[in-house]
Order: sequence, then C-alpha cells, then structure tokens
Amino acid sequence: MDLGLKGRVAFIAAASRGLGRAVAEELAAEGARVALCARSGRDIEAAAAEIAAATGAETLPLRGDVANPADVAAMAREIERRAGRIDILVTNAGGPPTGPFEAHAPEAWEGAVALDFLSAVTLCREVVPLMKAARWGRIVAITSVAVKQPIEGLILSNSVRAAVAGFAKTLSAELAPYNVLVNTVCPGYTRTARVEAIASAEAARTGRGVEEIRRKWESQIPLGRMGEPRELAALIAFLVSERASYITGTTIAVDGGFCRSLL
Repeated sequence: MDLGLKGRVAFIAAASRGLGRAVAEELAAEGARVALCARSGRDIEAAAAEIAAATGAETLPLRGDVANPADVAAMAREIERRAGRIDILVTNAGGPPTGPFEAHAPEAWEGAVALDFLSAVTLCREVVPLMKAARWGRIVAITSVAVKQPIEGLILSNSVRAAVAGFAKTLSAELAPYNVLVNTVCPGYTRTARVEAIASAEAARTGRGVEEIRRKWESQIPLGRMGEPRELAALIAFLVSERASYITGTTIAVDGGFCRSLL
C-alpha cells in the first residue's frame, strides 16, 4: 500500500528510543523526511544516523526539551528553515513518576502537566499555523491506554494523558476545515524502557518479582503478550498518510485487547 508519505516532512518528539524512535523509523521507511528530537544531543544524533543508514531517508536530529517552550519554538523554526514546512507532527514525551496520590508533592503534578500535557499544546502551537496555511496536516498524539482505562499506581499519567486526549479531540474539530487531521493513539503494555521502569516500581511497591509483574500484565491481555513499538508505529504511519483522509478526532488503543471499554 502506497501511503503517500514520500517527501512529507515529519516532526517526531522524544524519538531517540522507544515509541518515538519506532515511529521515526517507520515514517522514514515510507519515504518521509524525518526531524526527530530528544534532550540528549548524542542520543538523537545516533538515532538519526542509524535511521538514515537503514532507510536512505533524510533525517534531522534536534536537541531540545519538549517541556521547554523556547526549545520547541527553536526546533520548529529549524525544521521550517531546512525543509520549508512541517506536514506531520507526532507528540510524545516520557512518562511522569509512578505511585499513588499521596506519594506526589505539588511539584510532581506541575512537572507532569508540563511534560505530558503542555508539551503537546506547545508543539501544536508551533506547527498548526504552518499546516493551516498549507491546508494539509496530520497530528498524532501518543498518550496511553490509561486514557481509556486508568492503571493502578499511575495517577499522574492517568490524569495528564487524559487531558491530552481532550485537547486533541477539541483541536480536531477546529482544524478539520483546513484538512488538518488530529488523532490520539493509546499504547498499552509495550516493550519499552518506560514499561520496564513501571514494572520495577510495582515490584518494589508490592514485594513481587519483575518477571511476575510482567506475567500478570500479559495474563490481562487477550493476545497474551506485550506489544512491540513497531506495532504502534504502523498505526501512526497509516493515520498520517493520504489513505487516512477521513479519520480525525479518534482515540485508538493499541493494546492487544487489554482495554475492556466499548469505545
């Protein structure tokens, strides 16, 4: 299937590893020109070089913190200077600390909002005017299956990622007249460093082993296993493509059937 992504310019946040890295690889393989960012300059440069070598795509590594509005503005301007436009935005950020409500001071809540909610808002603020002017754009927000079914011990993530879904849904209606499509994807338990950290935290809290925690999760997933980052990336590649021209305002779980909700 030709997704029509050849030559499109994609900006992928938090892409040195994990889900963001998988998305960058997938879009590059489809022929997109990929700008990818992370806080570590060394890590993002290595990721960009490896993706370029594997796919032959043009990549642009950018060092910046998505929770810092000045960094986001500088990265967007650099992409525009180098490529002339931004067609695709994938918002993404690391998860906030784990733990129950009483474990978190006010500063933890402020940090979670800045990292996982306001970063998406700031990224969109920078790229939406470009997309509206071009009358074409695709925005995908990576959140969590917790948007549909809250996960025990993740009160910060459950709260702020739900805010991203509400923001994206509202934005989708505002941008639809400009042919700018906005969707949210909700990965479930996926083999990433973040999920390993959650397993370790739960093991420490409950006194059980990490492997036991993994088995418990997998027993709750109808497919019987955790996901791989490339499986989420495949959906995102479709959502940002020409083929997805009538899909906007959706919130899609990629979780092996973990979430029991109807919608």
